[in-house]
Amino acid sequence: MIGLRVETRTEHTTVAGSIGRLEDLYLRHAPAATRLAYFLTGDRELAQDLVQDAFVKVAGRFQYLRVPDAFDAYLRRTIVNLFTSHLRHMRLERQELRRQRSARGREHEEVDLTERDAMWTALQSLPPRQRAAVVLRYYEDLSERETAAVLGCSVGAANQLIARGLATLRERIERVER
Repeated sequence: MIGLRVETRTEHTTVAGSIGRLEDLYLRHAPAATRLAYFLTGDRELAQDLVQDAFVKVAGRFQYLRVPDAFDAYLRRTIVNLFTSHLRHMRLERQELRRQRSARGREHEEVDLTERDAMWTALQSLPPRQRAAVVLRYYEDLSERETAAVLGCSVGAANQLIARGLATLRERIERVER
């Protein structure tokens, strides 16, 4: 009986230690992760949802991470993956809505209800991978290599995404200023 109690306390202590470590990781990484998700999505609530989902996924696999000290890199990669999945899901929803509308014979007018400044609008209009590359490189201040790693591509491909994104931003900003 005594041995059983000792094991239970040891397991409880280990679980409590893990929970404390996870809480510490969340407190340390959540603000930057939320900022990244917000820059990607442009929606505060969606950004918070992505961060929470990403944290649950990464924390659930924490003991299996190859490099536990690279938690922030795993978290960023998971946020970008969840954002990409969200975009795919939204695209499928839009396709289904278009199909339903055309079946009913109705035309739908999309109204732009947002009034954002020129840079924000231009950033949000970039293709998702270009937007992710620009946000990771300049807003998250990651190196070229770190940006490529998060995007899951080569450094050259990441640099191309960034260059195209910046060129598009410049063009759109200049058009607005004229």
